[in-house]
Amino acid sequence: MAGRGVGCLWKRHVVEQLKQRDRVQRQAFEEIIHQYNRLLERSDLQVVFSERLQTDKYEHQNRHDLSPGVDGGRSDSLQQEMAQMRIRHQEELTELHKKRGELAQNVIELNNQIQQKDKEIQSNEAKMLEYQQQISRLEGECRELRNSLADLERANQTLRDEYDALQITFSALEEKLRKTTEDNQELVTRWMAEKAQEANRLNAENEKDTRRRQAKLQKELADAAKEPLPIDQDDDIEVLTEDAGKATGETSPSRQPSRTPSKRVSQPPPPPPPPGGLLDSITNIFGLSDSVQPGFVPSDSRRRRSVNSFSSSPEAAEAQSACADVRVPSTALHIFDAHDGEVNAVRFSPGSRLLATGGMDRRVKLWEVVSGRCEAKGALTGSNAGITSIEFDSAGTYLLAASNDFASRIWTVDDFRLRHTLTGHSGKVLSARFLLDNTRIVSGSYDRTLKLWDLRSKVCMKTVFAGSSCNDIVCTEQCVMSGHFDKKVRFWDIRAESIVHELELLGRVTSLDLNHDRTDLLTCSRDDLVKIIDLRSNAVRQTFNAQGFKCGSDFTRVTFSPDGSYVAAGSADGVLYIWNVLTGKLDKTLDKGHSSAINSVSWSPSGAYVASVEKGSKAVLWSDM
Repeated sequence: MAGRGVGCLWKRHVVEQLKQRDRVQRQAFEEIIHQYNRLLERSDLQVVFSERLQTDKYEHQNRHDLSPGVDGGRSDSLQQEMAQMRIRHQEELTELHKKRGELAQNVIELNNQIQQKDKEIQSNEAKMLEYQQQISRLEGECRELRNSLADLERANQTLRDEYDALQITFSALEEKLRKTTEDNQELVTRWMAEKAQEANRLNAENEKDTRRRQAKLQKELADAAKEPLPIDQDDDIEVLTEDAGKATGETSPSRQPSRTPSKRVSQPPPPPPPPGGLLDSITNIFGLSDSVQPGFVPSDSRRRRSVNSFSSSPEAAEAQSACADVRVPSTALHIFDAHDGEVNAVRFSPGSRLLATGGMDRRVKLWEVVSGRCEAKGALTGSNAGITSIEFDSAGTYLLAASNDFASRIWTVDDFRLRHTLTGHSGKVLSARFLLDNTRIVSGSYDRTLKLWDLRSKVCMKTVFAGSSCNDIVCTEQCVMSGHFDKKVRFWDIRAESIVHELELLGRVTSLDLNHDRTDLLTCSRDDLVKIIDLRSNAVRQTFNAQGFKCGSDFTRVTFSPDGSYVAAGSADGVLYIWNVLTGKLDKTLDKGHSSAINSVSWSPSGAYVASVEKGSKAVLWSDM
């Protein structure tokens, strides 16, 4: 009904507009038509007058013919008058014909205009019909859109309800996780306290046992010293010599072992030695300490410390030898195409003999550094996506690489064989590092988690949710430091799976590196600043920047020199910047090597070379030679 009423309204409006236009246009032509009608009437009247004049003329001629003498003078005057009237009527007729032609022309033009207006009316009617169809179609689309909007509002309300439910569930799970973490922390604290009590109890028992044995042995020795012992000449007795003047710094002559016969003779007993010195000799024989302190540590602890020091001694020796001679590079010794496409990672082996590079062509390539040049040695294959980070173990036997196919892989360097593939992340693995014992690995991913892997069992031991994408990782003995997309550096305790400390920078963290004694942490962030964090105070100690230096990506890697006295970083314009840590000033800028942004930099442990790779396909070996 509403549609029908709207249709009647616009039709009535059109009719009224047409009537109005007809009235306006008719007023313009009414006068012309009226004059035209008057001219037609006058023309008809003139025709009638002409016929009558012709009739009168014939009659006069006939009369003149009948009486020529009577009306001669009068007829002449009538003829002249008739001639004048004829001329006047002829002029009027001519003028009337002229006006008639003009009016006919006007009528033709008006007819043409009327036809043109009719055509315009027809075209307007066609357009109105088309517009009406468009209006109908748009009204249908509006109805469909209203229906769709109603459906979307219902779906939105449903999703909002689901989101609220999920939010409530997430809050409950988060609260449960917090309580579980607190319970776990409490259990760990209790476990550590019980372990400490057990260790103290074992130490106390060992101390009591040692004191009891010493007292018993001292008593037996005192009793033996009081009783004279008969000595047979045939018995062979070996006597231990003892330093009787140890406390005073004097030395007593050693008693030589003597052989006496086993036959008993009456001899005076030898003078008894001082009890303390004899006790010391016997305790030395049994491997006992001369005095037991309250802080007694069992022998297995000493053995454990000795094993740890042995396992870390090659790395320490290598670090000492590496820190002996660090040279600041000044020349590009070798520029070469490392990969087919972008090169993301570069790392020297612990012995500085090999250089490893990883690129978007899914390969890790090994290069042998010989006389200032990098010679291809082999390629490690098996990754299904681009390589993001590379690291050697402390012995240089294994190579660990993270990739964009959600996995980390380990190869043996000697035979290029793939040994382990660690899968479990749900996003790109952006960094992976060996722990100091080389039997565990920590990996950080775009899925905002860190995972701890055991290489002996080849399983994931722990998964920690970091809350933000992890761009880089470094490790100490019991602490993992991770740099994240949310501008934070997080410090994790491996044993407790909890954050020990957080430090927020001014930009997204792209890289982390430790100095040789693991007291300083080097960071690079997207605010184009390179900073050193003192791990003893967990505070920023030094900040480096330079005119023109710009961090090229979210994964730009920077590095310490082996002795920690220099910092090297690559810029988005392909320039390598080197700062002096002691002075805090820019030492060198090397701009003749790269044609695109530098992705990663590595300083050789020997200190002789620096390697850098770029977003193009090139790698550059630098030195001061």
